[in-house]
Amino acid sequence: MDVEKLRELLDDFKHGRASEADVLERLRTLPFEDFGFAKVDHHRSLRRGFPEVIYGAGKTVSQILSIAESIVDQGTNLLVTRCAPEAGTALSGRFPSGTWHESARVFFIETSSRPKHGYVLVITAGTTDIPVAEEAAITARLLDCNVDRIYDVGVAGIHRLMAYQSMIDEADVLVVAAGMEGALASVVAGMSKAPVIALPTSVGYGASFGGLAALLSMMTSCAAGVTVVNIDNGFGAGCAAAAIVARSRALAEQLVRAKERG
Repeated sequence: MDVEKLRELLDDFKHGRASEADVLERLRTLPFEDFGFAKVDHHRSLRRGFPEVIYGAGKTVSQILSIAESIVDQGTNLLVTRCAPEAGTALSGRFPSGTWHESARVFFIETSSRPKHGYVLVITAGTTDIPVAEEAAITARLLDCNVDRIYDVGVAGIHRLMAYQSMIDEADVLVVAAGMEGALASVVAGMSKAPVIALPTSVGYGASFGGLAALLSMMTSCAAGVTVVNIDNGFGAGCAAAAIVARSRALAEQLVRAKERG
């Protein structure tokens, strides 16, 4: 249940298209639905602007399906991250309209396509960073952002990145995914006025320590204002980018309303 769905429900009741019993039934599972093994937070869209997301790792297929069905029944978008192949196959069978992105390990359904706002640009240093970057891009897209991608433009051939300066200049938020030494986030932050969300990936040889070297490099960036999420946390990066876009849009709308009031 998000704000728009709640408005529609109240409007239906106001104009007689929904009975009191219908409204009570729809609101019955707010603020959460208790399955014993999980308490599905249907109120999250009202608080945060996006629904609960299922973290698939460690859950059984039947648990994932039960939670997913509960979310979809509310008419909200579904996103399952860290989704193993067996869970992806089961979700695809249960929800044929959904999309299983195997390399990004996500399954998603956009139940209601809403207008997209802002411009999030996702950049990777290498091809092997793409799965984590795709998790970020898909998340931002489901959270109503326009999203573009530039892949494989790392510092080993920095001229490749320079060819996309115009796209970097247009972006409202940049998500930069890199493993190895993680230098690309600093380079991009030095080229852009927009916020940069650095996304370290667990890509690299032994001394990269599974992404720790990239994480520390990004956290000690000499480029001002770089924000860093955890290793391989594409979902977190996508959420952060979408939150920046949403808040910027809300502030812009407030300014317009203030000007109209004189």
